[in-house]
Amino acid sequence: MPRFAVHLREVGAVPVLALTGELDHDTAPALRERLAEALARAGRAGRRPTVVVDCSELAFCDSTGLNVLLAARLQADGQGVVIRLAALRGHVVRMFDITGAGTVFSIHPDLDDALAAA
Repeated sequence: MPRFAVHLREVGAVPVLALTGELDHDTAPALRERLAEALARAGRAGRRPTVVVDCSELAFCDSTGLNVLLAARLQADGQGVVIRLAALRGHVVRMFDITGAGTVFSIHPDLDDALAAA
């Protein structure tokens, strides 16, 4: 079983990235690639473009993973796209709290809530 996986699907017109495992220096390039794809898809949406990142199965995130998400947020802002994070838990919540990154993202308790806000 891989240490990290990122799966991209669409729910309605909203690209949803589901993260599983450990997001770190070695696995961050996979997320970076899929985020770029999701942002391109969101840019074609008719309403306020949104990308949802489902973190319900994300067990770990280090500073490299956080930086990938922050860079994607900046890119998304420039494109008029909102990135919504769903279901942060455990160590990941702590990383966002300690760094203050939680203040720059739209964070939702679960995937359904994030999709409803899209």
